[in-house]
Amino acid sequence: MKARVTIMPQAAVLDPAGVATADALKHLGFEGVRSVRIGKSIELDLEHATEEELHQACRDLLSNPIMEDYHLEIFS
Repeated sequence: MKARVTIMPQAAVLDPAGVATADALKHLGFEGVRSVRIGKSIELDLEHATEEELHQACRDLLSNPIMEDYHLEIFS
């Protein structure tokens, strides 16, 4: 079983790396950039796990639920 967890800052949380990247892109001539949000992607290769266990791992270890949202994709 494979799973991918995408973790992004919550919309209400300032993303300084995203702001800096957006500014750099504008400086390079990409005038159409409205905003940039920077997150992380984690891929897991598992022998077995339930979806509930994976969500628990996302909440308890892989993301910070106070500042981040996650999206879990499971592949067979």
